[in-house]
Amino acid sequence: MIGDIISKIGNTPMARLNRIFPDARFRLFAKLEGFNPGGSIKDRTALTIIKNAVIAGKLSPGATVVESSSGNMGIGLAQMCRYFGLRFVCVVDPKTTKQNLDILRLYGAEIECVTIPDPFTGEYLQARIDRVKQLTAQIPHSFWPNQYANLWNAQAHHQTMREIAEALDGRVDYLFCATSTCGTLRGCFEYAYVQDLRTRIIAVDALGSVIFGGKTRRRLIPGHGASVRPLLYEPHLADECVLVSDLDCIVGCRRLVREELILVGGSSGAVISAVNKSHSRIPDGSNCVVILPDRGDRYLDTIYSDQWVLEHFGDVSHLWEIPLKEGGRSWNLQPNDQEMESASLMTVSS
Repeated sequence: MIGDIISKIGNTPMARLNRIFPDARFRLFAKLEGFNPGGSIKDRTALTIIKNAVIAGKLSPGATVVESSSGNMGIGLAQMCRYFGLRFVCVVDPKTTKQNLDILRLYGAEIECVTIPDPFTGEYLQARIDRVKQLTAQIPHSFWPNQYANLWNAQAHHQTMREIAEALDGRVDYLFCATSTCGTLRGCFEYAYVQDLRTRIIAVDALGSVIFGGKTRRRLIPGHGASVRPLLYEPHLADECVLVSDLDCIVGCRRLVREELILVGGSSGAVISAVNKSHSRIPDGSNCVVILPDRGDRYLDTIYSDQWVLEHFGDVSHLWEIPLKEGGRSWNLQPNDQEMESASLMTVSS
């Protein structure tokens, strides 16, 4: 039976990546979450949270959903709210791209933009959350999905990990997962733990994110990292954390589209860069999986714009235009990132 568009969320394809690390002695697979209808892994989260909230009686037709998002989660929620007959108010900030705003409006979302960052962190995330709390207090019959703390977020990704494990007959030696709300990370960990998969889980976080104890710094690439540690975070969720810079993300994205013909967003470039940093430590014959959270067509004006990259990072095109050297370690950091390389790999203690 052919189902409606909601039935097409999840069960995304996996692809073998043969070209990006040609001399790797491990097998690398990519979970292609951009194949979800809304273009990202957040479709899974949005569907699970809204469906469970309806079943639990927290939402009824005509109610209002209010959430903070810079892009993918907002788009996923906008779809679900339209489907279930709910009003949706998406709280964004000036960093949200015009393309994402246009998509949100096409799905019927109302846009609320905060313009002043949080005075303590200097970031917009806390300011967005504060505005969500104000709106839910003012709007009758409103519901905050709170993707940063909602266990339904993690529950959605039990299925993500199940699909990965089934595709590899249960042998998932390494999983590289970008972190933001920690929903994907936590859901994959919980499934792997219950099923005794013995998967080594590598969290990929941004330099400038506080999730794994880092210090806040200016970041240009959205989709991973956070200026406020999400309540879904727990230290035992990952065996290791790899920190990546904005430039790492760009190089990872450019390498992936050049070598594997896969156009992805910034957090996908982050996990590819994390594999590159971990390359020499992965045992021969391992099955490694990267979760690629979204597509790259919403990043054409930034990550894939030569002019934008030139303005922010200088002429760095040699980092993706030259062939990979033997061993896969040819992604040289810029001089101002050298001191961060020693801190980019850390063991997470529980």
